[in-house]
Amino acid sequence: MPTPGKPQPGGTAHHGASFAQYLESVYPGQGDAARTRYSALENAFRARYHGAPVLYASAPGRVEVGGNHTDHNHGSVLAAAIDLDAVAAAAPTSDRLITVTSEGYRDPVSLRCDDLAVKKGEHSTTLALVRGIVARFAEKGYRTGGFCAHITSQVAAGSGLSSSAAVEVLIGTILNGLFNDGAIRPEEIAAIGQYAENVYFGKPCGLMDQTASAVGGIVTIDFRDPAHPDIRQLRRSFGEFGLQVLVIHTGGSHADLTPEYAAVPAEMKAIAQALGGRVCRDIDGEQALVAALPGLRSVAGDRAVLRAIHFLRETARVGEQVRALEAGDIAGFLAGVTASGRSSALWLQNCYPSSAPSEQGIMLALALTEQYPGVAQRGAWRVHGGGFAGTMLAILPGDLVQGYRAAMEAVFGTGSVAVLTVRQAGAVSWRA
Repeated sequence: MPTPGKPQPGGTAHHGASFAQYLESVYPGQGDAARTRYSALENAFRARYHGAPVLYASAPGRVEVGGNHTDHNHGSVLAAAIDLDAVAAAAPTSDRLITVTSEGYRDPVSLRCDDLAVKKGEHSTTLALVRGIVARFAEKGYRTGGFCAHITSQVAAGSGLSSSAAVEVLIGTILNGLFNDGAIRPEEIAAIGQYAENVYFGKPCGLMDQTASAVGGIVTIDFRDPAHPDIRQLRRSFGEFGLQVLVIHTGGSHADLTPEYAAVPAEMKAIAQALGGRVCRDIDGEQALVAALPGLRSVAGDRAVLRAIHFLRETARVGEQVRALEAGDIAGFLAGVTASGRSSALWLQNCYPSSAPSEQGIMLALALTEQYPGVAQRGAWRVHGGGFAGTMLAILPGDLVQGYRAAMEAVFGTGSVAVLTVRQAGAVSWRA
C-alpha cells in the first residue's frame, strides 16, 4: 500500500498525514474494509497501466432531503453526501493524453488535452463529461495535463444517488490534485461538473448533486443568484440523533419520462412569467399568486398553479428544516421532511407519471412507510429526487431500520432498500 504523503480534502492540503489517516478521515471506523478496497483499486490500476498510482481520489454520492424541484426556479435545497462513493487511482502522463477506465465497463475513455471542443456525437457519454471538465479547467486558467485513471464506484448508475455527479466531481478532484496542488475550492469543482453536464453531456441539471458530493456533510444551497449560489455546510449529522437514511428503489415506468420532468420547471416558469417575473423565486409571495388566480388558471392551468404553490412553500420549508436541524429540534426537522413529501405528492404531483397512472411504486412505498409502526411518530418519508419513478427516502431511528427494511423488501424485492449514513468528507484526494 502507499507510503505517507499529503491528503487534500476539499481542495485544502494537509501535509504530514499518512494514508491510514486519510482512510480514517474519509471512512471512519471502516479501516480494514477501506484498505482492502483501495488495495484492489491499486492492483487494478497497475494491471491496466503497468505502473504505480500517484494519486487516490474519492467523491461521494448524495441524497436530497429538502427542496424538491426548487433549484431550477432559483429556490433552496437541502442535501447530504452519503457513505457510498466513487474512487479513483491516477497518475500523470507526459503525452497530454487522458485515459480513464472504469470497473464494469469494457471501453476506456480517451482524449487529448488539446481537443476540447463540444462534440454533438458525444452527448450523454462519459467521454463528454471528461472533455467538458478538462475544457472548463482550461477556460478558467487552471492547469491541466495528461493522466491515466482507474475508477470503481459504489454509487450505481440509476440508483438515484447521483452517480454521474460523483464521477464529475471525481474527475475534477483528480485534475485538482495532480496539477493544481489541491487549491481549487470544492464549490468550484462542483460548478465545473455542472458545466460539463449542461454543455457537453447535454443535460440541463442543477448544481445540487455536484455540490453535495464536492462539499460533503449536510449542505444547504440557496439559488436566488444561480451564478453565485449561497452554499453552507451544516455542522450536524443524522447519526448524532440516532437516525439513519434509507433509499427505497421502487422500480418505475418504462416510458420516456423526459416530458414529465420538463413540464415541472416549464409550468412553474409560466406562472412566474404571468406574474411579471422569470422564475418562481420572483413571485412576491403566495398572496400575490392567490390574488391573480382567475387569470393564472386560464393562462397556465391548475397544475401549474399548484406547482408554483409547492415551490413557494418548499423553498420556505428548507429554511425551516435547516433552522430546526441546527437547533437540535429533530422532531421539527423530521416533520419538515415529511411535509416536503406531502407537498410533492399533492401539489407538485411528481410521485407517479401521468402517462402511466397504473405504475405508482413511489406512492405505494410512501403509503407503506406512513403506516409502518413507529415511523409516523419518530421518522420521516418523502419522494427522493426527480420523482415520477424510482426512489423514495426515509429517515428512521436505528431500532426501526431492520424491520422496516424487511417489510419494504418483501414488496419491492431483495436489495431494494439501501441503508446509508451521512459522510462528512466531501471530495478528497491523497497524493503518494
